Amino acid sequence: MRVELIDRIIDEANYIIKTGATVRAAAKIFGVSKSTVHKDVSERLKKIDKILYKKVKKVLDKNLAERHVRGGEATKKKYKNTKKLNPR
Repeated sequence: MRVELIDRIIDEANYIIKTGATVRAAAKIFGVSKSTVHKDVSERLKKIDKILYKKVKKVLDKNLAERHVRGGEATKKKYKNTKKLNPR
């Protein structure tokens, strides 16, 4: 694996651990797709640093468990804004 790739993977992992960011948020920061970040931290990182991989996995598992809550909040916010624009 190229050194630049390894560095990016480790940087992504550290960012996710430090901030608790989602894969989507990390992808925006690093300028890559969310699929790339997911592959980096769930497959490639395991081969590079197993301890770091386990720490990232905890954050990703937590984010997955909370996903339904985030989605509900986003929908609530969307419809609240729609009501303001189109009052009946």
